[in-house]
Amino acid sequence: MYSVDLNCDMGEGCANDTALMDFVSSVNIACGYHAGDTETMNRTVENALEKGLAIGAHPGYADRDNFGRRPKSLSANEIKELIGDQISLLANICRIAGAKLRHVKPHGALYNQAARDAGLAAAIAAAVRDFDPALILFGLSGSISLAAAEQAGLCTASEVFADRTYGPDGNLTPRTEPNALIMDAGVAAEQAIAMASHGMVVAIDGTPIALKADTICIHGDGVHALEFAEAIYTKLNGAGISVRPVAQT
Repeated sequence: MYSVDLNCDMGEGCANDTALMDFVSSVNIACGYHAGDTETMNRTVENALEKGLAIGAHPGYADRDNFGRRPKSLSANEIKELIGDQISLLANICRIAGAKLRHVKPHGALYNQAARDAGLAAAIAAAVRDFDPALILFGLSGSISLAAAEQAGLCTASEVFADRTYGPDGNLTPRTEPNALIMDAGVAAEQAIAMASHGMVVAIDGTPIALKADTICIHGDGVHALEFAEAIYTKLNGAGISVRPVAQT
């Protein structure tokens, strides 16, 4: 049976985290900089461990006021410190809980900037490699961030989004633009199937975009996150696609 990972950003102060865990295979846990705190990280790791889910760090800019979604310009050394410190925080919590940290997925503006900025992408990849070269780096399918990670010798997972729309260039439609978010669970589920089964998505202007889907993201802070997760999980299983974590190679 063909499989795909279904991941969700968690530990960001949303009420549905535990319920969402029934429909995903990986969790990306906020590390306290854009959202979350030590207590939330502990609880989320423990719940994920109990559910048998793959655990990842979700580092972002230190900008809680803007939820890490405002672009910044930092030096390579500042980026390495930013990423390394956050991975270390969550890795230590995982160690104490008896869990394993398996992947890293940058958050918000950091993620989107790295998809287009080779220097930023290289700094992130170096930070992950220097902490633990066995970690998998999640990045936007077809993006510079994945190329930089592979060049650094990391395993990667090409990520696609069920609850976001795409521009014709293959990047996500910015949240500041209309129709950036998919608001219908059925539409999100159909997009997930198209990406997982056929390796394609239709951009907002109708352009077909080829992509690789190792892991599909659902945003845990979405208004209808739980409804979306259940619909996507059910649709994938109905199509003979099992939901499993990304394999480490």
